[in-house]
Amino acid sequence: MKDLRDWVRTLEKAGELRRITARVDPVLEITEIADRVSKAGGPALLFTDVTGSRLPVLINQFGTDRRMCMALGTESLDALGERIETLMDLQPPQGVVAKMKALGKLRELASFSSKMVKDAPCQEVWLDEPDLDLLPILTCWPDDGGPFITLPLVFSKDPATGVRNCGMYRIQKVDTRTAMMHWQIHKDGAAHLRDSEGRVPVAVVIGSHPATTYSATAPLPPGIDEMIFAGFLRGKSVEMVKCRTVDIEVPAESEIVLEGYVDATDLRPEGPFGDHTGFYTPVDDYPTFHLTGMSMRRDAIYSTTIVGPPPMEDFFLGKATERLFLPIIRMTLPDLVDMNLPLEGVFHNCAIVSVKKRYPGHAKKLMSAIWGLGLLSLSRCVIVVDHDVDVQDVSAVAFQAFSNVDAGRDMLVVEGPVDALDHAAPYFAYGSKVGFDATRKWEGEGLVRPWPDAIVMSDEVRALVDRRWSEYGIT
Repeated sequence: MKDLRDWVRTLEKAGELRRITARVDPVLEITEIADRVSKAGGPALLFTDVTGSRLPVLINQFGTDRRMCMALGTESLDALGERIETLMDLQPPQGVVAKMKALGKLRELASFSSKMVKDAPCQEVWLDEPDLDLLPILTCWPDDGGPFITLPLVFSKDPATGVRNCGMYRIQKVDTRTAMMHWQIHKDGAAHLRDSEGRVPVAVVIGSHPATTYSATAPLPPGIDEMIFAGFLRGKSVEMVKCRTVDIEVPAESEIVLEGYVDATDLRPEGPFGDHTGFYTPVDDYPTFHLTGMSMRRDAIYSTTIVGPPPMEDFFLGKATERLFLPIIRMTLPDLVDMNLPLEGVFHNCAIVSVKKRYPGHAKKLMSAIWGLGLLSLSRCVIVVDHDVDVQDVSAVAFQAFSNVDAGRDMLVVEGPVDALDHAAPYFAYGSKVGFDATRKWEGEGLVRPWPDAIVMSDEVRALVDRRWSEYGIT
């Protein structure tokens, strides 16, 4: 699979895509269709007749566990996570054999470095006068501030080091060659803008190989290029081409490329936007994206998504991140057994983690560690359970939390940064966070009376009933 078009063919062959030939409107109608299909666990959709544009619209491509695995070329996200852990575990090697293995890892990583090409499909059609009206940009929800590009790969460079970054940020269309870049305060793009002299060259890709698209959402460790990670996932280096009006490289097989710059001095109201939280993000000032060029493939495909009350397509992207990066998180937090960012927590409102307790206060130590780790630091609520509790079973977690937590003893409340989309916080991107120690309590953790044993049938009786089950005549 080399590009988005191959991906569409792969989905269709697997029975995971439906072509919709009826004429549809990008204003609200596509959202309502995709929302119903997504919540029913339905297929990817390719709308071939969209009002106001000649381009087809692809949506819900990542909308199930199966399609997420297909996109990343794996049978199991956990197995892929273990492979990522092996590749990125670059501890100082001890001994000749260990040094040879470490060298092999470095060579494998280097083999996925992106490669530059001169001619690229994404530049088959060039527009000196960019025109966003050519694109079927969705207006997703009734109170949205306008049409939003929702699945872009946004390429920029650190103005101090020149290191490339690729992230995914929504973009609100203003007119034919102007848009608003939603660079939140905690994101790399916003850091580039703060460190610049007022302008940051940018290239926006719409439509790419699904593993490349996913890589833009991945919380990679500092210094790991998203395009190297994409090459690793694809098993092949990503071919890149230089843009024509800005000093930025983009994947050569991209469907659509918007070139331009983001201006820190040109702030305008952006929003509202119906967000993945299930609520509208209010209007706020964000920097303006000015287009200086635009290119696309012949018969380009416009790739998009919708967010809103979960579950939606973004849930499966987020769960992939949870499983792929859990092994890497364990490198920093070896106490962590498993983690679940549940659907109901929209990935920053709740993190459920399990721990193999070794000393009093271990659960609270893990809470503090979570609040100091990358974007997990924005988790509004952290629930810690014992290692033998399945964190993916929210009902089992709720049973432990409701049973084991004493508010005065087991709650830890701290203040600090929270997600910029957290509407419950009293201040923008700053508020309170709470941790719940739902583990069994030990001496030294405020335990003043015996902790009860859990009710569990003996293994002998369970085995006996298993053997005799057919005798009981119970269907």
